[in-house]
This record gives sequence, structure tokens and C-alpha cells, in this order.
Amino acid sequence: MTSSEKKCVVYPGSFDPLTYGHVDLVERALEVFDEVIVAVARNFDKRSLFTFEERVEMLGEVLGEMEGVTIDDFDCLTVEYAKQKGAVAIVRGLRAVADFEYELQMALTNRKLSPEIETIFLMPSESYSFLSSTLVKEIASYGGDLSSFVPPPVERRLREKCKR
Repeated sequence: MTSSEKKCVVYPGSFDPLTYGHVDLVERALEVFDEVIVAVARNFDKRSLFTFEERVEMLGEVLGEMEGVTIDDFDCLTVEYAKQKGAVAIVRGLRAVADFEYELQMALTNRKLSPEIETIFLMPSESYSFLSSTLVKEIASYGGDLSSFVPPPVERRLREKCKR
């Protein structure tokens, strides 16, 4: 790759729902890469609060206007998807030690499957280091204040889903 070629990275996830922690990682990835493909994984084994289509729509509402960001989806191995898109790496977020073991296992497996695709770990801002989609869903289910955890379009949809 020459220095004039754009460097692309894939940021895969379920984004159920998208949080400010995810947005922070996209912004951090844009500091290093020319293009960030935020790709929603079609994980049929995982029970989601939002449908696949709703998650893609929310990503578009929040990230769609960011220069260098593309919203997409995939239903294959992440490394295969990254190769199809011409990405040089997969970006993953590390919040705490609890994330490390799982993320390391996935990164090493992906390296074995496709050694040419790197995994890059980014840490979110300290203010989001504790934040998870699971925690956000729990707060929403009890009617808690979500404004510092998720963007307004996501908060609106969470409120609609979690009406008691």
C-alpha cells in the first residue's frame, strides 16, 4: 500500500444500542484511519432489544453525517468481511480488564484465519470506560436518565421500547 492509498478499518459490533462509548471509538478511529466502516453484525444467536434494521437506522441517524464513516452490515466472519471491504484492520474497544480476555481470544483467532488483517484495540475516554449497551438497557428499563450515555435519537427509541 502506498502512502496515497486510503486506509480503511472495520468497527464491527451489535450496537444494541449505540452508546456514546461507541461514538467515541469511531471518532478515535478516524484520527488514525481515513475510513471507518461501522458494521452491524447479524448475530442470530444473540437476543437483541432492537431489530437489526433499527440498529442500522440508529447508526445512520447518529453517525451518517460524519465524514469518513460508512454504515454497513454483514453476516459472515468479521475477517472475511474486512477483506471484502479492503480494510487493513478491525478496530475493537477495550473498556476494562474484563473485556481483554474475550477480545484477545477473538483477535488471535482472526489473526489465524487472516494474518493480513490486524486487530487494533482502542480505549474509550475515561468517561465512557464503564459504559456498556447492557448497562444502558437496564437503566432504560427502569426509566433512568440516559442523556449522558446515548445520543438523543437512541434515547428516544430506548424510551419507546422500554415503556412500562
